[in-house]
Amino acid sequence: MIKYIAFLRAINVGGHVVKMDYLKQLFVKMDFENVETFIASGNVIFSSKSKNIKFIKDKIEKNLQANLGYNTAAFIRTVNELKSISEYKQFSLSELTVKENFLYIAFLNNEPVKELKDKILSLSNSVDEFHFNEKELYWLCRKKISESEFSGKILEKILQADITIRNSTTVRKIAAML
Repeated sequence: MIKYIAFLRAINVGGHVVKMDYLKQLFVKMDFENVETFIASGNVIFSSKSKNIKFIKDKIEKNLQANLGYNTAAFIRTVNELKSISEYKQFSLSELTVKENFLYIAFLNNEPVKELKDKILSLSNSVDEFHFNEKELYWLCRKKISESEFSGKILEKILQADITIRNSTTVRKIAAML
């Protein structure tokens, strides 16, 4: 059995309310094992015999669409991938320890092409700074995210791909659990 983490888009945002017990039941019905949820934002830890991440992703998305009635993108990572993501040092410690600064991690299913990465990176300014590492976009926001000129929807439009965003604290807590 391989342990995975699914970061789900559109769970408990935008009027899509899903109880974590129900989400856990849906994953169990999909024949995943050792299913746990972490906070109510669509983070699911589970085990599977399958090594085929595309198969797992497609299975989750198809089943959630059927049961929830709307599209929910799934971003699947292994325990080792999540550990690397949580430990990746993209910004200086002095930037990350400023109380008003927040680090977010946007999960993508594929690494963006260079021209789209460059477009995002060119948007960095005194408030928002971006950095890519493989399939993750690290976003240092030097004020509340609600005060930034960027949002998940804007970043998705530029990247021409679905993303889901988590606070780095959430990512580190999940990695520590595993």
